[in-house]
This record gives sequence, structure tokens and C-alpha cells, in this order.
Amino acid sequence: MWQMDGIEVLDIERLRADTPGVTDHIHFNNAGASLPSASVLERQIEHLRLEARIGGYRAAREVAAEVASVRSAVATLLGASPTEIALHQSATDAWNMAILAIVPSLARGTRLVVDRAVYGSHAMALLQLARRFGLEVTVAEDDSLGQIDVERLRLQLEQRPVGLVCATHVPTSSGLVNPIEAVGSVCRQQGTPLVVDACQSVGQCSVDVERIHCAALSATGRKYLRGPRGTGFLYVRRSAFQRFVPLMPDLRAAEWTAPEGFRLHPDALRYETWERSVAGDLGLGVAVRQLLAQGVMATSARIQLLAVIFRRGLAAIDGVDVCDRGERLCGICTFRVAGMSSTKVAESLHLRGIRVSVTHATSAQLDLGTRGLDSVVRASVHAYNTEEEIEQVLAAVKELAKLA
Repeated sequence: MWQMDGIEVLDIERLRADTPGVTDHIHFNNAGASLPSASVLERQIEHLRLEARIGGYRAAREVAAEVASVRSAVATLLGASPTEIALHQSATDAWNMAILAIVPSLARGTRLVVDRAVYGSHAMALLQLARRFGLEVTVAEDDSLGQIDVERLRLQLEQRPVGLVCATHVPTSSGLVNPIEAVGSVCRQQGTPLVVDACQSVGQCSVDVERIHCAALSATGRKYLRGPRGTGFLYVRRSAFQRFVPLMPDLRAAEWTAPEGFRLHPDALRYETWERSVAGDLGLGVAVRQLLAQGVMATSARIQLLAVIFRRGLAAIDGVDVCDRGERLCGICTFRVAGMSSTKVAESLHLRGIRVSVTHATSAQLDLGTRGLDSVVRASVHAYNTEEEIEQVLAAVKELAKLA
């Protein structure tokens, strides 16, 4: 990273040189799983070799301090304390841990509020919990720009008590960046706990839990953080520990002190579980430290610049509809090609050496479903992508639009 007129600028050649996967295809599926750096890959392999040589338990003991430093790195990234960070196998596991720590304590009839960008797995979990515990799930509506309507949310919280707000920072279904800090401000004013799904935002957006003032926040390692699959983390504000009580603690989260008694861990380890990939955790630590070293703001600026260029190019192609909504957009670009299914578009691009993905309405019923979209092509850029790659992808999409 270097500076130009006081602005941090990434060294793209160096970034690509440390990313083995960029050599043989164009990777525009960073919202699914981004390409790890060579350093992330090597740290995982190194530990797996150690496990094979001395056994997993002994190997874990030898790197215990390094695993602890992963929590510290994540805490630095989020503006939190390391004692508020729990490592997990995925963002969904982390989110489930937080939700199950509070929902069973809510009285029957309590309302849970979700946004229209809610991820399918989260929506189904809340519906199931609502049926089981006699709760009510209501929706925070969008404004005219397609993002959470903060003032309408304020009225929702003022008119009837709400036990929990679950909000999505960046959805799986579009490039929207919800006004999460404004949402957090409203929840704080009303004394309503906020759980944030930051799965798609951490790594491409600045995420500061103090500015958001959320009770909990979950994220994954494999997307914009460029960490390994099978990694994630949960932040829980220390002042929220008494409201978020782990439903089923294991020997990682608590100490069994007597035949009928146990004591929860004093910090966020109470939200962890015993079994995880230690190699994955170490790789995650490398990825987070690399992001911190290269600069979150510089990385975010680079991603947004590429997305703007790509989105404008898509909009200029006859037969292509850009599907992103919101006042602020991120590195995820969604679109449709008239006369061709999203799956066909993605497979056709794959044959041309271009990796994208498809988001179906079954993952985003309150977003895509209500917009009458059965699916969208999701192309997501990262800092290591280039303008030349964008030109190649646009040319390929234009070719497909003519064939459709």
C-alpha cells in the first residue's frame, strides 16, 4: 500500500501476485467465496502438517496463543474488545448462537423485527422459533430507495414493544448497503437489542460496532475477508452478556463445576463451541491481519470503484437489467439478461473462464420474491480484480445478451 495526495492506494500488482487463483480465470464470485492469499493457504497447510505429525490436541496447544491473537485481530477490525469475540465455523453458526441466546427468554407474543434483505437461513430460523415460542415476526419496510426505512422502523419500535431487531448490513441478493448505523441508533434509543448480519459486509465495508451500537454481530471468513471456508465469528457486546445467555453451552463455553452446576466463561468464549478447525482459525487470522495492514478504507474504496465501473458497463448493454437498489452500493452487482435464465448466464460465463454465482428467490423471499424476481446473476468484485477483467466480463455478457 502507498499514498497519493494523502489517500491510501493499494498495490494491485503485489496483491495479485499473492493471490494464486487469479492466474487462470476471472473471479467475480467474492460474495460466495473469495480467493485466499498464498499466505492464508500456507498457514493452514502448515498447521495441518503439524496435526498430522503430533496430533490435533497437542498441535492446538502449541498454537493457542496464535488462536487467541485471531480474536484480537477481529476485535481490532470491528472496533471491539477481544473479550467480546467468539470464533465459529460459519456466519450462520455465529448468528444462530446469538439468536438462541436471547429468543427463548422472550415472553409469548413478543415481536421480532427483520428487514427485507434478511437471508433465507435466518428467516426460516426465526419463523421456526416464532412458532415454537409463540412469538411474532414482523418486517421493517424499505424506503423508496430500497433500503431499511429508518423512520418507519422508529415508529414500529415506539408503537409496540419489540424484543429483538435482526438487520442485514449487506444482503446476499443485491449490492445494497443498509444504513446500519442509523438502524443501530434507533434501536439504542428504544432500548431494543440489535443483531447484525455482517456476513457480506465485513472486509468490503468499514464495520465499527461502537458506531452501530449493536448487541451482536456475525460474519464469515470466506467472503470479503478472504479467509478459509469453515470460519466465522460472533461479536457480543459485553453489556449484553446478561441478555444473551447461551442456550446449550458445552465444555468450551462453560466449566462443569458440580453435578448440577456449571459456570459460563467470563468472556465471549461462552459463545464458542469446542470443535472447530484450528487450521481454519489460523488462516482467518492471517487474512484479517493482511486486511488491516493493507487498509480497510483503501480496500473498500478500490472495491466500490470497480463495482461502479462494472455496474455502469452492465447498464449500457441492451437486454441487461441491473437489479441493485439502495442509496449506497457495494462490490456486489446483480443483473439479469433478457431471454436467458440466470443459471444459464452463470454457466455460460463459467465456460468462458468467468466465475459468478446465482442468487435465487428461495434465499431472499422478502427481497427478490417481493420484486417478482426468481433469481439474479450475482457478480462480486474484490480489490484484486482489475479494470481489464471488467472489460472482459462485460464483453462476455454483451455476447450472451445478443445470443439470448
